[in-house]
Amino acid sequence: MNRSHSATYTHSNYTASLQHLMKQMGISSFRALSRQADVSDWQVKQLRQGQVARMRLEPLLKLSQALGITLVELLETFGALEDAKGAEIASRQQNWQAKQAADKIAALQQEYQRLQAQLAEQEASLQQKFQQDILQTLESWLLQWPTAAYAVQQNPQIPASRLLPLLRPMENLLASWEVSAIAPVGSEVPYDPQRHQLIEGDTQPGEPVKVRYTGYYQREKLLYRAKVSPA
Repeated sequence: MNRSHSATYTHSNYTASLQHLMKQMGISSFRALSRQADVSDWQVKQLRQGQVARMRLEPLLKLSQALGITLVELLETFGALEDAKGAEIASRQQNWQAKQAADKIAALQQEYQRLQAQLAEQEASLQQKFQQDILQTLESWLLQWPTAAYAVQQNPQIPASRLLPLLRPMENLLASWEVSAIAPVGSEVPYDPQRHQLIEGDTQPGEPVKVRYTGYYQREKLLYRAKVSPA
C-alpha cells in the first residue's frame, strides 16, 4: 500500500512538471509530445515517473528540444542531477556540446579558407581579363610604336606630326576610363589653386595663366593639377 502511494505521488509530481513545460510549448497531450519529440510513449511515461537516469541520451535530447529546454534543465526538472547516472548524462551532454562547437568552428574555418581561395582565384581572373582588355585597346600602338621609334632613330628629320596618330589608342584608353584633361597645353585660363599648380612666378586666383602641363580628372575626381605659369 505504501509502495503504491509512493509511486502515485512521484508520478503526479513529475506529470505536473511535464504538463507545465508542454503548455509553454503548446503541446496538448503526452501522445503529441511523443510524436513531436519522435520518441515512444513509454519513454514519455518514464519521464513522467522520474526515471530519467535509466533513459538513453538520445531520447532525452529529443525530449529536451521538444520542450524547449536544455538537457541539463531537463535533468534538473525531473530530479536526475542528484543521481550519479544523471550527472554522467549531464557530463556527456556538455562534452557533446563542446564537440559540436569545435566541429562548427572547424567547419567555419574551412569555409573561410575556401572563400579566400575562391576570391583569390576570381581576383586573378579579373586581373587577367583587365590586362587582356588593355592589351586589346593598345594593340595598334604596341605593334606600330616600336617601328616608328626605330624609324625616328634612323631619320631624326621625320615630322613629329606623323607620330601623333599612333598615340590615339592611348587617348581611347583614357576616354574609356573617363579620364579627361583639365585644359589643353598652351591655353590661357583663369588661375584656380584647386586645379592649377604654379611652376614659376606669382599670381592671384582669377588672373590669367598659361597651361604648361595639363592635369587630369577621372569623372569628378582630381587626379593631377595642371602646371601653369603667369600668362
